[in-house]
Amino acid sequence: MLVCIVAVGSEMLTPFRLDTNSLVITERVNAIGGDVRLKAVVGDDVQELVRVLTAAAEWADLVVMTGGLGPTEDDITRDAVARIMNVPLDVDPRIVDALGERFARRGLTMTENNRRQALVPRGATVLDNPNGTAPGLWIERGRTAFVLLPGPPREMTPMLDAVIRDRLAPSAGGAGLFRRVLKITGRPESEVDAVAQPVYSKWTAQEVPIVTTILAVLGQIELHLTASANAREAADRALDGAVAELQTVLGSSVYSVDGRPLEAVVGDLLRARHLTIAVAESCTGGLLTSRLTDVSGSSDYVERGYVCYSNRSKMELVGVPESTIREHGAVSEAVATAMAEGAAGRAGTRVGIGITGIAGPGGGTPEKPVGTVAIAVVVDGRATIRTVRLFGGREMIKFQAAQAAMNLLRLTLASA
Repeated sequence: MLVCIVAVGSEMLTPFRLDTNSLVITERVNAIGGDVRLKAVVGDDVQELVRVLTAAAEWADLVVMTGGLGPTEDDITRDAVARIMNVPLDVDPRIVDALGERFARRGLTMTENNRRQALVPRGATVLDNPNGTAPGLWIERGRTAFVLLPGPPREMTPMLDAVIRDRLAPSAGGAGLFRRVLKITGRPESEVDAVAQPVYSKWTAQEVPIVTTILAVLGQIELHLTASANAREAADRALDGAVAELQTVLGSSVYSVDGRPLEAVVGDLLRARHLTIAVAESCTGGLLTSRLTDVSGSSDYVERGYVCYSNRSKMELVGVPESTIREHGAVSEAVATAMAEGAAGRAGTRVGIGITGIAGPGGGTPEKPVGTVAIAVVVDGRATIRTVRLFGGREMIKFQAAQAAMNLLRLTLASA
């Protein structure tokens, strides 16, 4: 089932409003085998909307539209659909009566323009809207079914679920698109693709085909695996095998195959080993501690965090020797190690992390350019140390530094 999603509303062509309905619609139709090939946002222009819908009707099995069903002149979705169907708009007296009763229950008088919501393209089926005033519509032209849904999510989602349940799912017979996401860190996108592509390229021709998409996200790479199958059991078997193959070739750089973020993976490792952690951060300014504590239940393993931005704070809060800073510089593996050891020692934890670096845009030198970050992880007195060179603006460098520190902790714990 090829699917097109169209959001109607000029407000979504401004910087102030975002179409989020399409994400919900995509999830729901994927679950019954729908393949979303196009998403469009169209302003309140009936001619433009007619052009988009006419083009979609040439290839789509299902067009899901949201918005433009209200009572005002710029609510043009019904008009556009009537035009491409070449049918008139009829007033449905049942909708008029229902609207009148709804207003009366609230002690209000229905204005004349609300009758626009009772206009129905001839031949369409009205979809009840118990959560709002604008009913939805279902109408077919040839191979293509058009579903018209209200824009507010609290009205759109229940109506969509009813359409899926009553009209679309029965014909799907359990078929669907089923997904897994592998999350990878510590390797660039080009390297990940060079290693993984020979593995996943053959999956499109197997009995349960799998399509793989590679996506670069700040601090990590994601491999999205989508299996098309007649039943979840078949998809799970194929995806389990695919994930295992990718884990074999990508090794320890794969940190999640079940959707967990890196901070949750690290937290589970700490909890499983009954370890607590203290963090001393300079260039990340508390970001690593913040991310660790984003996980519910992180009080089981996060003891405390120190923001040691100045040299004075490094010495006073976690006991970095002044001589170490003088000899090696504040951004050095020696200082990062002393920060990690000092944090763990003063907090009484078995794990400590130290991060020190140059987030920019100033402060770099030829020997230590902007983006130079030294990281140390200490577990039971044994230090694992790494210096990384990161790129981007200040916020990007801070995020990547926290990501690199968490990944170094993950690798250290996994090998312990």
